[in-house]
Amino acid sequence: MIEAVALISLATYATWKVTGRVLRPVDVVRSELAVIDFGDLRTRISEPANAREVARLCRTINNALQRLNEGKEELQELERSHRRFASDVSHELRTPIAGLRAQLEEAQQDLGGVRLPDLVETMLGQVERLQAITDDLLFLARVGTGAAAEQQHLDLAALVRAEVSRRSDQRPVQLHLASGSIVNAVPIQIGRLLANLLDNAQRHCTHQVCVDVHAVHAVVELAVSDDGPGIALGDRERVFHRLTRLDDARRLDHNGTGLGLAIARDIAHAHHGTLNVEESTTGGACFVLRLPRVPSVNGGAS
Repeated sequence: MIEAVALISLATYATWKVTGRVLRPVDVVRSELAVIDFGDLRTRISEPANAREVARLCRTINNALQRLNEGKEELQELERSHRRFASDVSHELRTPIAGLRAQLEEAQQDLGGVRLPDLVETMLGQVERLQAITDDLLFLARVGTGAAAEQQHLDLAALVRAEVSRRSDQRPVQLHLASGSIVNAVPIQIGRLLANLLDNAQRHCTHQVCVDVHAVHAVVELAVSDDGPGIALGDRERVFHRLTRLDDARRLDHNGTGLGLAIARDIAHAHHGTLNVEESTTGGACFVLRLPRVPSVNGGAS
């Protein structure tokens, strides 16, 4: 009995010592997790060198902390972007409102010297600018909403031909349209994207605008190019920022909203596509839309 009690005591002591040594790294991990400041998720848990299972647990925790930190930074950047956008929108809306107010106050002070037709024409111009901004903002908010349910097989070449035929542009539009350019898309949104690109090209071109539609393997490309001054390499991404207008755009169109190209890119992304500025053979700007292609039976060119 004495030997049995001695063996049990020895086994208990040995188990306690071994268990303590095994659980010591876990206790270290627990203590490090307890002091982590979740306001700063850049802190990492140290990985013990002599405990492989605990080291794997630490790597898993560190990966989770890294993903949480990346998500937090993305949310912070999104919040900053929303604040900048709200500030820019407020500035854009404040300008025509201030103009309306100034004109009304001036007319109020001298009712007899006001020419009503001139006042109405000027105020209508300001109201049209306000309406254009609010319409673009509303369309921007709706892009992608319910797009999957509204998408249908769309012949991009046919849409371009129909859109160009409805326009009354002074500058000619040269078309190069290949058949078999079928995509899944919301026709109204793709029509708006094309109209925005054509408006931009017509505004900056010197003589003509060119629209090219063709399929390249699993992608349909729509390129709208002009022979104008083009876009500097450093501005080719900035032109897609909301409410961003380059000097040429402000000079050529005082009533622009700075949302047309932003809307076009958001539409492209909502259709799992891309929209970028690339080199143009005509020397001006070339906006290229790429959308996933739906395979068609017939091929050819027109």
